Order: sequence, then C-alpha cells, then structure tokens
Amino acid sequence: MAFLQQKFLFSVLVLILCFAIEVSSHRRVYKPPSATPLTSSFPRVPIDRGFSKFFGAPNIQYLSNGSMATLALDKNSGSGLVSQGRYYYGFFSAAIKLPAGLSSGVVVAFYLSNADKFPHNHDEIDIELLGHDKRNDWVIQTNVYANGSVSTGREEKFYLWFDPTKQHHYYSILWNSYHTVFLVDNIPVREFIHSKSYSIYPSKPMSVYATIWDASDWATHGGKYPVNYKYAPFVVSFTEMELSGCEVSNPSSTCSKSSSSPSSLDPVNGPEFSKLSQQQIAAMDWARRKLMFYSYCNDKPRYKVMPPECH
Repeated sequence: MAFLQQKFLFSVLVLILCFAIEVSSHRRVYKPPSATPLTSSFPRVPIDRGFSKFFGAPNIQYLSNGSMATLALDKNSGSGLVSQGRYYYGFFSAAIKLPAGLSSGVVVAFYLSNADKFPHNHDEIDIELLGHDKRNDWVIQTNVYANGSVSTGREEKFYLWFDPTKQHHYYSILWNSYHTVFLVDNIPVREFIHSKSYSIYPSKPMSVYATIWDASDWATHGGKYPVNYKYAPFVVSFTEMELSGCEVSNPSSTCSKSSSSPSSLDPVNGPEFSKLSQQQIAAMDWARRKLMFYSYCNDKPRYKVMPPECH
C-alpha cells in the first residue's frame, strides 16, 4: 500500500511539474540567437529633454536626472509621454521594465503616430505590450497603419522569451523608405516591407509616444479579463530612450519629402539599414517560428480576401 501511495504522489508531482513547464515554456526553454546590437549604434536621449508629458501628469515621475521615467495606471488615469520632435524615418528605442503581478487588461505602448495632425488619414507604427491572462504573462503585439487604414488591423503577436517584469529590455522600431522592422532586445521579430504596389506604408512624419493605459475592452482575449484595480497602481519604467530620426521642424523641411527621395539627414537611409543581414534574418526566423502565436495574414475567418502584402 505504501508503495502505491508513493507511486501516486510521484505521478502527481510529475504532472504538476509538466504543467509548470508548459505554462512558462515560452520564457524558459528558448535561448535567443545572436543579433546585431542596433541599440548601441545610436545616442540616448534624456527623457525629460526629448519628451513632454502627454496625459496623466500626476502619474509621471522623472528619475536619475531625467534619464528614466516611471508611468503609472491607477483607477483615475493612465499616463503618457510624447516626443518634443516629429520624425520622418529613424530608429526609435526604449528599455522598458513592465509592471509585475496580475496585469490583465493593462497595455504599455511604445509607438509612432501622427493622429494629432491627420485625424482622418493618420499613420501609426505600434509596439503594444499586453498584460495577459491569469498566468500573469505579458505578450507583445506589433501593428502598422497608414493613411487612416485603422479598419484593417495588421497585428502580429509574440510571446517573450524572458520575464519582462524583472529588468529592462529593449523594444525598438526601425522605419525607413525600405521597410519597418520591430525588434526586441535587438532581435527582429517582424519586417514590414515597403512596396509601391500598395499604399499602406506609413509616409508622413510622426511623433513618438510612451504610454500605459486601460484596454480592458480588448487587450486580453477580447476583454475577457479586465484590469483589476485591486492590484493598482501599475507602474512601468522607461529608460535608455533613443530618438534618431530625421526631425521635422517645419513643413518646408527636407525630411517631409516623399520616400522616393529621402533626406541626407536621415540616419537610417544607408545601405546597412536597407535590408536585414543574414544574421538578422536567421534571428527573425527563430522568433517567428518559436514565439509568434498570431498573424493577421493567417486569420482567414477575419479576412475573406487577404490584404495584398500577405501574398
């Protein structure tokens, strides 16, 4: 009888261990490949000089002489920063440490947009970090809008291979006339290539935003798990900001010309930024095979006719 009890207990422990491994496998199993450290190629900008408070000012704090900022979401408000400059192409990056604990419905975003200037046909390039379900996991969603195409989402979602609440990790956007590349810790996870055959490529100067807000209605399984303010405030930390783009100071600036003749001031117009290296391609292939769990190009129930870039 004692032997049978020990065998039963051993089986239960094995099942618990297997479940724990399955729940956290996307963080613990995978070791990322090497990739070119683009975040080392551009200067960092003090947050209090490169950004202004966008909304929720009482929930924003500058730390370390302005090199770091914390943004909070509580039951009264979220909070956000906006770049003081507007950019036409560039490399934009932030080291972000996400809120720990139950975070369903919380969204931390680092993105480019010109909705303030073009409310009916704006462009947008999004990195959205979504507080997920009851396992307390965060996932990353990338998206691209152009010319007001907000009715056609181009989302892709990925698990992360690390715990984003333990320390800061890099989330970056490379945007030029050739492609838009989304990177996590310098590993490309998505490349959105510019083609003249369709008009969905962002083409107007944009500001850079860093925000935290309540997206209970959609962020977690279509709103299944709303924000639980019992665990508020939710605090996110931003540091090591990079804003290396062709800054537009007025409408006559050379930066605002068409992508067919980008300005010589564009810091990401060189041949080293026109396409991914073989190392970057291999790293992106790894990320997409191991970590991507949703792409709009595979969502046939959503799209009866697939968007042209999916072909």
